[in-house]
Amino acid sequence: MKKNRIIILFISLIVAIIVISLVSNRYSTLKEKETDFAVEDTASVTQIFIADKKDNSVLLKKEGAQWTINEQFVANNKVVEFLLSTMKRLKVKSPVPLSVRNGVVSRLASNGIKVEVYQKVYRINLFDKYKFFKHEKRTKVFYVGDATQDNMGTYMLIEDAENPYIVFIPGFRGFLYSRFSPKPDDWKSHVVFNKKLADIKSVSLQFFEEPENSFKVEVEDARGNYKITALQSGEVLESYDTLRLLNFLTSFRDLRYETRMNNLMTPMKLDSIVNSTPVYELTLVDRFDDTTKVPMFKKHSMPESIANAYEMLVPIDHDRFYALINGGNDFVLMQYYVFDRVLYPLSHYRN
Repeated sequence: MKKNRIIILFISLIVAIIVISLVSNRYSTLKEKETDFAVEDTASVTQIFIADKKDNSVLLKKEGAQWTINEQFVANNKVVEFLLSTMKRLKVKSPVPLSVRNGVVSRLASNGIKVEVYQKVYRINLFDKYKFFKHEKRTKVFYVGDATQDNMGTYMLIEDAENPYIVFIPGFRGFLYSRFSPKPDDWKSHVVFNKKLADIKSVSLQFFEEPENSFKVEVEDARGNYKITALQSGEVLESYDTLRLLNFLTSFRDLRYETRMNNLMTPMKLDSIVNSTPVYELTLVDRFDDTTKVPMFKKHSMPESIANAYEMLVPIDHDRFYALINGGNDFVLMQYYVFDRVLYPLSHYRN
């Protein structure tokens, strides 16, 4: 009998906690402040959706330790962390003066950037001590507008709020609009290859102008046994420089491009380069059979308009070259200084 009373008392306590939590959450939602822009717990953020009125949008999603873009591309973690730091430090300077309020609201409605923040939160949270039932929830929706006249603040409005506010970051002089970019290109990682030796299954390097120097390296086992094949003749090298080969395979740890050129060239110029014969093509297959293929194209040392007209007279740029990455979605500029170590010909590895 005493045991049953304890069980009933325990169940009653749990029910009371749930009721109190639901009621408190309801009232806190109803009383949500119009100035609650800052995201205090950035570690719990799982997704950030940003969109403008020009059909630009980006979904930043956390997958383990890595952020992704639209569940398709790898994001630059440092840029995302900078955004999280920005949202954590947001402070309200003052309400928007009544004299300009209508104009600010109108501009926010037509040109404002919409930001949605999703976090892992608890359905029951009593005094930040008793937490139960963790789940993902959209916790904030606000609009980011243009800067104030003195560039010391940014107009912002929480969704469904009546009044916009001037928001700033203490110690920072400038506006915040550019930090909430809705364009996927602004969030993409500059990494082209980032594979450890243990993650590599094979690497192929084709020389289109010197096909006799094209080769493929296959990792046969974890004990350091490799197979090098000349792609033109099919010859398997019986002897090769082990140290040079290891330098080659370990150089794929962190290779990055310099600049994305998608929007810096006219479509006609870009097409003419992409449809030309590549100089090199690197293909890496990892141990999960994911393939990364990067065709690389020569870059003239003068503007393409002149180079196309006088191709035989214009020298090649020996510092930089073009490439296609991310399955051909991004046209980028690369440096030989960074990639030279993985562009040696087959003859470099022969004993």
